[in-house]
Amino acid sequence: MGGMNMSQSRVRLTLSAVSLSVVAIAATGVQAQDRADALSKLPQNLQALYTDAVEVGPSLYADFKAPAKPWKWCHSESYMGNPWRVTFNGELARLVEGAKASGDVSEFIVSDSNNDITQQISQIRAFIEQGCSVITTIAGSSTALNAVIEDAHKAGIPVITSAGAVTTPHSINVMHNQNLWGYQMGKGIAQALPNGGTILQVEGISGHPLVQQENAGLDKAVSEAKGLTIARKVSGEWTGTTTKSAVLQALATTPQNIDAVWSTGSEARFIAEAFQQAGRPLPLIAASISGDALGFWNANQADFKFYGGEVSPHVAAQNAFRVALRVVEGQTPIVNTIIAPMPLITQADLPTWYKDCMKPDSTSIFPVPPADPFPEDVLNGYFTNGAATPLYDFAKTPASCTP
Repeated sequence: MGGMNMSQSRVRLTLSAVSLSVVAIAATGVQAQDRADALSKLPQNLQALYTDAVEVGPSLYADFKAPAKPWKWCHSESYMGNPWRVTFNGELARLVEGAKASGDVSEFIVSDSNNDITQQISQIRAFIEQGCSVITTIAGSSTALNAVIEDAHKAGIPVITSAGAVTTPHSINVMHNQNLWGYQMGKGIAQALPNGGTILQVEGISGHPLVQQENAGLDKAVSEAKGLTIARKVSGEWTGTTTKSAVLQALATTPQNIDAVWSTGSEARFIAEAFQQAGRPLPLIAASISGDALGFWNANQADFKFYGGEVSPHVAAQNAFRVALRVVEGQTPIVNTIIAPMPLITQADLPTWYKDCMKPDSTSIFPVPPADPFPEDVLNGYFTNGAATPLYDFAKTPASCTP
């Protein structure tokens, strides 16, 4: 140690560790202050959409120079292999093609990495080299894309994520608050069961960060309620057949009555079928509505009970398009994570959401909300100079039953 005795070495190492701890605490304090300052600039109704589980800070696009028209629009998809993603990409393409028809966009380039994160990084890097004006993406990882997104930011290319956030502040995340979503469905169950009851919890992919946020929301709602208990927790992996199998196994080993099922996926129909197959009465199902669930409700109106919302692929694509278009038009976002409101759907709303094409096997049909769940005047609150999104009209969204 160059003449330093062991005691001196330990003292210096201890002081270094203390210094690092102080720096870490200071950094955490700065981040907390940045978060508080950023959220304070939002209207109260938007501040209410954030919980502690959501990472948010000030937008880094305050000095962004809007690119000249026509824009080259690039979209990086991480996986196109399920109906939700196909619907999302179809709606995004419809919107961007409309911008091409108006002369605002020159090209629309789409890549699909097929769940290969290294490939997605390479594809986004290629977008940077091609001089894209804006990049929208459904990220395959919350952290692995951070470096390439920061490179895009340095090149003056805004990156807007949808259906899940990345952790770099150099992006603009547009998403629902899954923690709040889990809590709201738990509160809905509590309101429907004022005298208490038992819940079967069907989580998505066990250990997934979003699932942990959703589960924490349910736990909070149950802790606040009187007499609610979670009888079992199973993993449905956000997949219909897996969910049905998991529910059947749970029912086979859970003799007590189940009063409600909590699930943040779109598998309400599969849950109901599992109860029918097990010869058990249908409980209240809290979940995301889907075309097949509405078809099942139409065929079983006396028994099917629902409370929840919709994680809509149409709306997710529209929200990404609207935020991206506003940014390249020169509007300045206030925060780096924009929370989109989740539409509330109760039993009384089901006739309004149902369409004749929806059957119990309509797993590829996603209902279009009767009204825009994220109105333009609400979205304006996320921008310092918010104004109506050009080239966007929710009323022109193709109907669910459009071939």
